[in-house]
Amino acid sequence: MKDVKKLGKQGGLNPEIQSRIGHQLRAMYDDVVRQGVPDRFAELIRKLDVPQQDPQLGTAGDQAIKNDGRD
Repeated sequence: MKDVKKLGKQGGLNPEIQSRIGHQLRAMYDDVVRQGVPDRFAELIRKLDVPQQDPQLGTAGDQAIKNDGRD
């Protein structure tokens, strides 16, 4: 019966190796998070958050969705 259990765990990583991988991944991702968002990306995100005016409609772009042309 013990042989069957061993077969099921073959190819898996032992807890020590999993823990080491987890620590290394956290260290890498923490470094990336600490770098922050570059200014040009932050500016693009701010621009996307502001509703844009549609020059053809003279209103915000989301108004075109609400007006289906029936009125």
